[in-house]
Amino acid sequence: MGGLFCSKVTAVVNSLVEPFGANKTAEKEGNVRSLRHTVIIGVVLLRAGESVQREAPRPSRGLARLSRCGFTLIEIMVVVVVIAVLATLVAPNVFQHVASARTTTARTQLEQLGVALDAYRLHIGHYPTSQAGLSALWEKPAGAPASWGGPYLRKAVPLDPWGNQYLYSSPGAVNRESYDLISLGADGRRGGTGEAADVVSW
Repeated sequence: MGGLFCSKVTAVVNSLVEPFGANKTAEKEGNVRSLRHTVIIGVVLLRAGESVQREAPRPSRGLARLSRCGFTLIEIMVVVVVIAVLATLVAPNVFQHVASARTTTARTQLEQLGVALDAYRLHIGHYPTSQAGLSALWEKPAGAPASWGGPYLRKAVPLDPWGNQYLYSSPGAVNRESYDLISLGADGRRGGTGEAADVVSW
């Protein structure tokens, strides 16, 4: 049973590491080698376990049937080790995709807010002031003319994907004739790189 298990584990691992091998970066090649080395160690442990089982006294028929129905402790340990190594390979890629998905969501929300701001301007003749802010798209601001046709959003003004408010100013420091709309990214501060970089409407 251990030999069959070894061949199955090796085949599964080879299929899992093949996508990583396609990218010839040094880091990923090192991860692939580490994973394959782990499997080789597991196979050695399985074979050692098989030799111990062959030398051990034979159990009764009832116990033999039970042992054939399950996995040995060494087999379970190999599976746990392989899963742990795979987790170290996959987790960084997952977190990287989560970060890029948040940035993409922020850009999408900026575009939706931009459409609502343009509709507001079409009805009122100008964009909401910095004092009125984005809430003017959801609730009629004090002193707004009867031409206000809101709400211009299906829901209240959302927070950015990192739980912070979008910064709105009109006229903007960059766009003097319209507005500036900014998400400060993961760190909630100006500037930054990667996920912490600002996401802007221009």
